Amino acid sequence: MQVYLDNTATSWPKPHTVVDAISDYLSNYGGSPGRSGHAFALKAARIVFETRELLAEYFNADSSDRVIFTSNATNASNIAFKGILKKGDHVITSHMEHNSTIRPLRHLEQQGIIELTIIDCDQNGNIDLDILKSSFKPNTRLVSTIHGSNIIGIALPIEKIGALCKSKNILYHVDAAQTAGFLPIDVQKDNIDILTFTGHKKLLGPSGTGGIVIRKNIDIDTLIHGGSGSKSESETHPDFYPDKLEAGTPNTVGITGLKAGIEFIFKQGQQKIINHSQQITDYFLDSLSEIQELNLHGPGKGKNILPVISVTSDLFPPDKLASVLDKKYGIMTRSGLMCSPLGHKALGTFPKGTLRFSPGFFTTKKDIDYTSESLKRIITNKEYENS
Repeated sequence: MQVYLDNTATSWPKPHTVVDAISDYLSNYGGSPGRSGHAFALKAARIVFETRELLAEYFNADSSDRVIFTSNATNASNIAFKGILKKGDHVITSHMEHNSTIRPLRHLEQQGIIELTIIDCDQNGNIDLDILKSSFKPNTRLVSTIHGSNIIGIALPIEKIGALCKSKNILYHVDAAQTAGFLPIDVQKDNIDILTFTGHKKLLGPSGTGGIVIRKNIDIDTLIHGGSGSKSESETHPDFYPDKLEAGTPNTVGITGLKAGIEFIFKQGQQKIINHSQQITDYFLDSLSEIQELNLHGPGKGKNILPVISVTSDLFPPDKLASVLDKKYGIMTRSGLMCSPLGHKALGTFPKGTLRFSPGFFTTKKDIDYTSESLKRIITNKEYENS
């Protein structure tokens, strides 16, 4: 039996419609959108446009041309940060951030471009809004936070953070890598100026897809210049969106799969996906709570917003248990720091990290029962000692 519980890294399996859409593109019309006027190119361009429209609808963007395609959330954050922040700007972020946020900000700090403040979170990953407010300075330009934690499944109150930033005329960036496609996100209502996302997680698309949603009053300097399929007579890069930030041939095959993933989500309905996640997560937490040798980290049953569960044990390091689960029982998880070392420091699980289980939309109670029984067997028989 195989059980895939690493959906927080990459969702799997993909809906069959995603696989079919990718196969159809590669087999029947694999052209470059916007690069010529033949039938294949026109169909590819239409797919890219329709995907942009779907994402604009999902995020309630000002317009679809403010939805920019990138290769992933990391690429998106780098484009946003390096295209907005200027020398002397102050940026605030939190200890729960992924390295896709921390590393580019640290780089800008080390280059002497920005001043960076990282505020503490409690052991459940929550941010104290009073502490955030007290961290504002006259030169604060940007607040950047995750929407959902990839370690413990907590979701931050982005609407409240966005309202606070708006009241102080400070830009708000949200890293929605873990929540795009899972939780409702409204850049208007939530006062989000820049939102970055990836396509291969909850949006159910293939890897190599992601993007940025930019509010209409925000301008981002161009990081990469080159071919765009528009204004080809000019030797300078277009200054209008989305072309301004989309140099080079896009990942059309990936965007085609992403479109099918978004359509699957719309067809199923957001609430159905959330309900399944809550039921499976709580069911799993109930099972894990019966295993006394495991320490559960995070808000707990009924409070995990995302289907993410992290555990540790005093008997063995996380990687030992992950190895046995994979090699002997066919259960695929993630162990370590999950590219979020500051988050683990906040949780007290640094430097070894945790063992993370992340079920997905296609995870069943049978999968959970098998995983729980396997864990009990491994611990009872001390199988981790020989891994």
